[in-house]
Amino acid sequence: MAEALPETRLIQEYESIRHRQYELITGLLDVLPRIDKVGEQRLNQVRDALFHADHPFLMVFVGPFNSGKSSLINALLGTPDLLKSGPTPTTDRVSILRYGDAPQVMNSGGEVDTVFHPSPLLKRVSFVDTPGLESTVQAHEEITRKFLHRADCVLLVMLATRAMTQSNLQYFQTFKEYGKKVIVVINQVDLLTEEERATVRDYVYQQSKDKLGVTPEIWLVSARQGLAAVTPEGGREVEGWQASGLAQVEAYIEKSLGDADRLRQKLQTPLQILQNVHQAALVAVRENQSAFDSYRAITDNVNRQLEAQKRDQEARVKDTLKEVDYRFSSVAERSATALHEIFQLSRALSSLGRGLLEMIGLMRFFQRPGTPLPTHATFLRRQVFEPVTELNGVVEKLPPRLEGQDMQDIDDLVKYGQREMNALPASMRDKIIGTIQAPAKYDRSMFQDIRADLERLEAQARVVEVDRLEDARRNTLIVLAAWQLVLVICLVALFNAWGALGDGGNSPFPIIALILLLSGVMLGFILLPLRGRIMANGYAARLAKVKADYIDLLTRAADRQIEYSMKLRRDAIAPLTRLVEAQVAIQDEQLNKLKTSETAITRIETDLNAFGKRKFLGMSM
Repeated sequence: MAEALPETRLIQEYESIRHRQYELITGLLDVLPRIDKVGEQRLNQVRDALFHADHPFLMVFVGPFNSGKSSLINALLGTPDLLKSGPTPTTDRVSILRYGDAPQVMNSGGEVDTVFHPSPLLKRVSFVDTPGLESTVQAHEEITRKFLHRADCVLLVMLATRAMTQSNLQYFQTFKEYGKKVIVVINQVDLLTEEERATVRDYVYQQSKDKLGVTPEIWLVSARQGLAAVTPEGGREVEGWQASGLAQVEAYIEKSLGDADRLRQKLQTPLQILQNVHQAALVAVRENQSAFDSYRAITDNVNRQLEAQKRDQEARVKDTLKEVDYRFSSVAERSATALHEIFQLSRALSSLGRGLLEMIGLMRFFQRPGTPLPTHATFLRRQVFEPVTELNGVVEKLPPRLEGQDMQDIDDLVKYGQREMNALPASMRDKIIGTIQAPAKYDRSMFQDIRADLERLEAQARVVEVDRLEDARRNTLIVLAAWQLVLVICLVALFNAWGALGDGGNSPFPIIALILLLSGVMLGFILLPLRGRIMANGYAARLAKVKADYIDLLTRAADRQIEYSMKLRRDAIAPLTRLVEAQVAIQDEQLNKLKTSETAITRIETDLNAFGKRKFLGMSM
């Protein structure tokens, strides 16, 4: 048998569990108001549970009107006229009877009165008198039902002549669903014989067992006999009091309902409220989540469409960049051909002549005014820079293509969003903030801002590089001319020296020197095409740098434009996606909080089952 804990330890356990219940309730009150379908009634029940443990044990009398609830309370408290009673419904408010040094009635607000009375019985328990069930006044039954969740113990009062009717069975089932301890009180048994009393008890017991699957505690009482046993001094005539059956109510309160049992039941009541409301909230959230599964598809579909649209726009940019790359590559190929033509070996003699004229400064006299320089002329004839002049047209096509697709995509998204919004329940549509619509303006500055830089790079590829190549060509020809001139001078000197040798003319050295000098001359001419190839490679490398800068500039502008256009898409449909995402996040958050609360409820329930019992090696004894 479990041994009771000392009173101090008992109170400590009680306060510990009560504090945990308080934190659990406040946590639920934070999440429950945001859960659709929970209802204000459930919220009120949880609010009541918040303060329930601070009130005395509540023993609530319920039953059909004229079943004697008020009379029973009057008899238990020894005051015949404390509460009104009669053959017609007299109670239209809930009356909570609590201990007080002097009799006093206070309106606690709403449909509840608090009646203070100096009865020692009320120090251990508070009685609650409720409006009669089955009253012709529908509001009476509603008032009673709204108060039931507060009960720590329910006394279902019924007349002996109408014991366990179908309606009483229904009431019993309701109290059972609330998780309340129910004691059946059969009143007016003084009208029955002993045999009839036994029959009524057996009938109520059997009906409860067969119809509800419970075996309730049953009290047979007589309010009339109890009131008759009350003496004018407020005492009781013992024999009459025992005959009324009300002594067993006192015995239950004084003995069966001891300190540990009373405190446990006191903590059990708010826990039962929380369990009932928590279960209802869990069902509501899961139903809401089930409904939101279809709404999640909206955001998933929108996100997939946005990703596909972004890929389409990026593909358009990629195509443009390919065209740009192709045109720069064409310039490099054409320039290599042009330079090969300028420095080809067949033009060695003319190149030498130009070099000599350049060297002595007479070339300008042979250059007709307005005639392009050789490099320029060759590049023009070969149309080297024609691809560069096409770049502007290629790039100018990109912004309108992107913008046109943006407008079409946004229009489609707006239509889709409006269609999905109209399909939402009215309760959901009311939560939408903003309007699903296309943007009023479109920012084209991303490409406009880089136009000058693109033109600068185009000019660099076309004009600056040709001027540089012309300078390199001229210097090459001057070096060639100088080289060949030096060799000619050496050759003349060699012939003069050879003629002056006389008999020494049979020496092989002059012939060898002549061969070397002629080889040098030929080498100068042969190196001319090589110089052209080197210049072509240098130009190609510099052109690749210009191309890289050009493509990088264009890519960054396109990326900004696409990011901007994707934002326009998201903003256009944002009222719908924000709502869905917010509601889905709320549902997930609510479910997580309810799961956390479920764990807390289970732990409190476990500790409550062990409440008031000594522990040995961590186990309740």
